[in-house]
Amino acid sequence: MNATQTKASEPILGGKMYHIALGRGDIPPYVLMPGDPERVDKIAQTWDEYTIITQHREYRSARGKYKGVEIGALSTGIGGPSTAIAIEELARIGVHTMIRVGTTGAIQEYIRPGDIIIAAAAVRLDGASMDYAPPEYPAYSSVDVLMALIEAAESLGVRYHVGVVASTTTFHLGQTRQGFKNYMWSGVERRLDDLRAMGVLSFEMETATIFTLASIYGLRAGSVCAAIANRVTDEFVAGAGVLDAIKVANEAVRILAEADRLRGGFREKPLTASLIARVAAKH
Repeated sequence: MNATQTKASEPILGGKMYHIALGRGDIPPYVLMPGDPERVDKIAQTWDEYTIITQHREYRSARGKYKGVEIGALSTGIGGPSTAIAIEELARIGVHTMIRVGTTGAIQEYIRPGDIIIAAAAVRLDGASMDYAPPEYPAYSSVDVLMALIEAAESLGVRYHVGVVASTTTFHLGQTRQGFKNYMWSGVERRLDDLRAMGVLSFEMETATIFTLASIYGLRAGSVCAAIANRVTDEFVAGAGVLDAIKVANEAVRILAEADRLRGGFREKPLTASLIARVAAKH
């Protein structure tokens, strides 16, 4: 067996990040981040042209063009730990804008399967972000990405909601589903009811990690998810709204990239609402 030497403190093989198998220039600076590797292909198929770049572990990647804008996609796998790795390695190769495109389970009765949820902030139950900042540190969307997602949803005429989501460490007990043999721990038993009372919109597993790390590193982040379930009404419709979420994310990237071009490139300072609205109105 041949071994390739690299540094344990910063594993890079042949100029590629160890986990995502991408190097500088391999993927554009605007990246959509689904959890499911198969969703990378679904996203890419909505672009005007695309190429699948690589697949390594849970990280599948693609690049292409959408309305003339260079755009990329990288799957994160499920949950905060693998998502944190993706963000760390994307940041090292020049990615500055990351938008989660996923699915979520609504916990408010008025949200229907197929609706789109745009996260303004996230409750940090993800676990991974606790390695980066104390619990008091907020997980929030970049304001210009949030505005671009809202403008995109409005222009596409999809039914959407904006608010706080809860990112959990686990899918079952973390989201108050019973475990094997009906196991339930009292520490999470009332979580769904408590979060509903706080006005939280839904459960998912990655947004808080993306928001926290992006904020710390001066990157841009957003999150748009399709509600494929409602925990209050106990409805589940697999795939409902996913294409709408993808379309909203694509259009948001177009808005952000065009606005960046007009002001001379990406900057940590947010874009203005007036510039975003002007760019959005062009298409």
